[in-house]
Amino acid sequence: MCSDVQKTMTTINIGIAPQEALRSRVLAIARGELRPKASDPKIWFSSMSSLMEILNDDNLELLKLVRKSKPRSISELSTLFQRGRGGVSRRLRMLSQRGFIRLGKVGRSIRPVVAD
Repeated sequence: MCSDVQKTMTTINIGIAPQEALRSRVLAIARGELRPKASDPKIWFSSMSSLMEILNDDNLELLKLVRKSKPRSISELSTLFQRGRGGVSRRLRMLSQRGFIRLGKVGRSIRPVVAD
């Protein structure tokens, strides 16, 4: 059982720091004073509560569905997720802004892909 779980799980490093510390970090990187390590988090939040707002049960289910089904469009995903296209699109946009999803244009469609 443990090996089955390990095959489907992906590790994502998430950082949590106060907003001012995040701002200072970004400015230090921009000035060349700090060089992020490969092991540093790529996704940052200012609090645990802001992280939990994003990673609620519906959004986690949506992320799993995108990874598993590899939908070709938001319309296809909304059918699989059994929710309206507009709501799915808003969730994807928010997850994309936070680095969990990439939205790529394929022809006239937008294809969601779980970011690695």
